Order: sequence, then C-alpha cells, then structure tokens
Amino acid sequence: MTSRRRFLGGLSAGLCIVTMPSFLAACAKQLPAGAVDLNAAAPNNPFLDWFGVDAATLQRVMSELTQRGADFADLYFQHSRTSSISMEDGLISTASTSIDQGVGLRVVIGDQTGYAFTEELTLEAMLNAARTASAIAKGAPLPAVGAWTFNSAPGQLYAVQKHWSEVAVASKLPMVQALEGYARSLDPRIQKVSVSWWDQDERVLVADLSGKAYTDRRPQTRLWCTCTASDGSQTVSNGANLAGRHGQERYSDEALKELAAQAVDRTTRLFEAVRPPAGEMPVVLAAGASGILLHEAIGHGLEADFNRKGTSIYADKMGESIAPDFVTIVDSGVEPNERGAIAFDDEGKEARSTVLVENGRLASYMHDQISARHYGVEPTGSGRRQSFRHVPMPRMRCTFMEDGPHKHDEIIASVQDGIVAETFTNGQVAIGAGDFTFYIKNGWLIEGGRITAPIKDVNIIGNGPEALSRVTMAADDGKLDTGGWTCGKNGQGVPVSQGLPTVLVSSMTVGGVDA
Repeated sequence: MTSRRRFLGGLSAGLCIVTMPSFLAACAKQLPAGAVDLNAAAPNNPFLDWFGVDAATLQRVMSELTQRGADFADLYFQHSRTSSISMEDGLISTASTSIDQGVGLRVVIGDQTGYAFTEELTLEAMLNAARTASAIAKGAPLPAVGAWTFNSAPGQLYAVQKHWSEVAVASKLPMVQALEGYARSLDPRIQKVSVSWWDQDERVLVADLSGKAYTDRRPQTRLWCTCTASDGSQTVSNGANLAGRHGQERYSDEALKELAAQAVDRTTRLFEAVRPPAGEMPVVLAAGASGILLHEAIGHGLEADFNRKGTSIYADKMGESIAPDFVTIVDSGVEPNERGAIAFDDEGKEARSTVLVENGRLASYMHDQISARHYGVEPTGSGRRQSFRHVPMPRMRCTFMEDGPHKHDEIIASVQDGIVAETFTNGQVAIGAGDFTFYIKNGWLIEGGRITAPIKDVNIIGNGPEALSRVTMAADDGKLDTGGWTCGKNGQGVPVSQGLPTVLVSSMTVGGVDA
C-alpha cells in the first residue's frame, strides 16, 4: 500500500490520467491532443486497440527475436491498472491509482536465456528490445510463423460482474467505511481500526513460436482490517483480510461483518492468551491458514528449478514415499476465484491441477518450459512471473493438502499436551533443506485432549520434509485460506493461495516458556 497520495503520469506509451476521489479531482491535468486517455475504460484488447499490437506486429517482433536462432521464445504483454485506499482513525489517509504496462521478450537456447523488456509499446522499441534479447544466440534465423491464432482464457475461472477499472472510487469508499464501523462497534476495547483496500485489473497477452497468442483478463482484490485494542493494562493488535480474484459483489454486507468479526476476535483473544511451555510436543495445524507452512516448508522444495539444480532435498526422491499414505498434496491453477488461480500461466501453458504428492509418494514437481524440457515431461502450467520485467520460473499457484480420514475433534482429543497453530506471521525457510521457523500469531493450548486457552508469542521450529513424515492424522475439513498471500522467490512476488485440513504433526519444537 502506498504511504502517500501518488499520481502516476507520463508513461512512455502515453500520458496516464488517474482515477481519483472527487476531493482530489482538482489535481487532474488536461489530456494533450492526440494522447491516449488511459483514465477511460480500457477496451477488451488494449494491446491491439491502443498500441496496434496485431498479428503483423507479433510476426515482426518474433522474427527479430529469433533472428539468431532459438529453442523457444515468447512475448509477454501486460497492462495493469491498480487502485488503493487506506483509512486511518475514520479518515481516508491515502488514495492512489496507477497504470503499468509493457512487454517482456525472451529467447532460450540450451541453458541460456536472453531477456529484455520495454515499457514503450511502439514497434521500434519492441524491435530494439528483441535485438537485445537475441544477442545470446549465434545460430540461423528461424522460419517465420505461418499464421497467428488468438485464444481467450475461459471467463468462468474468475468471472466478475464488473471489472475493477470500471468501478468508481465512490463505489469503493462505502465498503471501506462500513468495515471500519463494524469493527469499532464489536468491542468497546477497540481503540483504533485501520482499513486498506487494493484492487487490480490486469490484462496479459502471451505469444510464442507456435503461432498461438493467449489473452486473459485477471481481476484481483484485497480488503484488510487491522485492529488495536486496550484493556487498560495491555495493548494488543491483530487483523484479518479477504482476498481473491473477485469483483465488487464479493464484498457484501455479510462478508464485511464477518471480516470485521474475525479481525476483532483475533485481536481481543490476545488479552487472555498465555505462552505455552517450550520443548518438543505435538502440534495441530488448523485448517486453512496453516497452509502457509505447507507452502513455505514443502511447496518450494517441489518447484522443479530447485530440483534441477540439486538444491532441494526432494531432488532424488521422485516416486519415493515422503509422507503417510493418506497425504495427497496438490498445486492447482484452476480453483475458481482464488488469488493463485490462473487460466494459463505466464508462458501461455494451460494452468491445470498438478498432484505433487499422491498417497504419500512424490508424484511430480512444478514445471515451467525449461525444467519440463530438462526432465522430459510436459509443463504443468507453473511458469509464472511478477511482471513483464521478469523471466518466468516454476512457481506455486493454489497449494493444498486434500482431506484425510480423520475428524477435527478426534485429532484434538488424541493430544494430551500440545498446541494448535492457527494464524502465522514472520516465517523463515531454507528452501534447500526445508528448515523453517514460524511465529504463531493466534493459537490454542491443548491439555488432556481439550482446548483450554489461547496462546501468544510462540515460535515453531522444524524441517518441512521431517514434519511431513511426522503427520499422523489429517481431518476431512480442508479449506483454502482467504488471505492475500504473496509468494516471494528470487526477487519476484506473485499472488498465491494455500490451504490445509486440520493436521496433527506428532512432534515439533515449540518456543514458549521454559519450565
């Protein structure tokens, strides 16, 4: 989120006039003659209608990109319009809208990748970038693509009633104000409520050497509520957020009340929270948000680039048993409206569902084109990038464990002394070995097979593969977390989702109070 009012202008492809609240409208500038009004509703294909990127243009740029040879090559066009609003102490403190656009050009020969990008979507700028990217090659020009076909992503994966660039700020403010009011009304101890709103309307076009061009329109949004409460002797803070590839219809009055209640409950629960004893003990991972541990401690180790380089602990374990036979782990791009959903990946490959661990056995890695070629398999639709400025690499999308054979209450009753880890923050993971530490923001103490008290200020320490092998029970209550998670890898961030059923890990190191 921005910390001040920010107006973006003078993009290299034309002047950007931002959408803004009415109380800021006096800051707008007149549009110069002949400039494209990027404040207006964007067309269905902005690359064609605004910048003239048609089949002939793709052909010219691709021919220049492959003039010195290529094993494969692609063009990644992106146009993103992003808006944000922040409310502090009942007042709108920041509001901004920005537009980012450009194209990334990639050529791959063997293990070498040539990459260049330009924010200027003119033919001259794209041809210059293509020459830069192609400089790694020393072969003969490739034959021209015979004909280009354009394919649109199916709309049902993240269908919305109205795209965010078409929703006025005046329609977003009431949601922010209502959430703030609901949170304040739930408990007299609430002293401060901060609300942050963020949305994005993103268009992409991916064209490759096969002559296929794929277009997609990807909505994104997140609404965050943070509360600070005081009971006179202590002050506590916590929050909750709701995110996904949704439209405005997702933020119903009922959803806003539920989000406010969740934020207030997570905050006020800290007043009664205690620190558990330190040491090795059973840890119950709560359904939903605990999926972040699965994502960080295990998921990254199953991305194919780490295994191709031999830096992952799973590099030599394909087909081996790495978990109990009731454990199946999936990474999927096709979970409707989830933050990690993508109809096709950023290489133009269908983003299907991939079973990573099947009945306890390692079944697949997550592949982009480069790793798939290395292993002699098909890409899994996992090639992702932060933006047109970045090369794609194998990344997670929606990563989750499928339901197990047990019940939630059965799992709690089986634990004599342990904890429930419910929400997490400040995790650190060594991807190669899978060693991790996570800070538990909310959780519960288990004594004698019963949940007895909330806990706070707890670290859990362990190893991902070891924790996976120590899973002894998994419930039938799996769900994806609704939070706005962004995964960082090699300096790139991409939106992801994760989930888990209630899972019992027989032993983990808990950093609590020494006896």
